[in-house]
Amino acid sequence: MKNKLAVTSILTAITASLCCITPVLALIAGTSGVASTFSWIEPFRPYLIGLTILVLLFAWYQKLRPEKEIDCECETDEKPKFMYSKTFLGIVTAFAIVMLAFPYYSSMLYPKTEKQIIIVNNSNIKTTEYKISGMTCASCEAHVNHEVNKLNGIVNSKTSYENANAIIKYDKTKTNETEIEKAINATGYKVTDKNKIDANHI
Repeated sequence: MKNKLAVTSILTAITASLCCITPVLALIAGTSGVASTFSWIEPFRPYLIGLTILVLLFAWYQKLRPEKEIDCECETDEKPKFMYSKTFLGIVTAFAIVMLAFPYYSSMLYPKTEKQIIIVNNSNIKTTEYKISGMTCASCEAHVNHEVNKLNGIVNSKTSYENANAIIKYDKTKTNETEIEKAINATGYKVTDKNKIDANHI
C-alpha cells in the first residue's frame, strides 16, 4: 500500500509538469515539433499538484504513525526493505518536489543563444508581435526564444506565455516575418496572428 502511494505521487508529479518537461526533452531529442503535445494538461496542473501533495502526506502519515503493539514472541527487529523505508519515501518526496517545481527552473536548461549583433542601418530594424497559441509556462517561452534566435538577424526576442505572444526585433535584410513564423511554428506552438509594431518597443 505504502509503495503504491509512492509510485502514485511520482506519476502525478511528473504528469503535473509534463507540459513543461516535453519542450526540454524535445530540444534534447531534436524533435522540437512535439513540444506542445501535452499543453492540454496545463488546466489540470493545480489538481495534479494537489493530488500529489495529498498522496505524499498520506504516505508519510502511514509511515510515521505508531505501529500497534502485537503481543507475540516473534522477531520484530528485522529492518524493512529499502522500498518500504523512510529513506525511499524521502527520495520519492524530493523527486516529486523537483518535478512540481520544474516549470520554474526549466528555462535554465536551454543553451544560451547569445550572439553579437551588428546593426549597419537602423532603418532596416523591424519589430513584429506574433500571437502564439499553446504556450503554458516559462519553458515554452525559452523554447520559442531558442528557436527564433537560431535565425540570422534576430536582434531581440521577448516571449510571454501569459500574454500568448512573442515580440521579435530583427534586421529585415537578414531575415523576415515568414522565416520567424516558421521558426515559431517548428516548436509545435502555432502563430495565430502577427502585427508590425514600433521598432523601439523592446
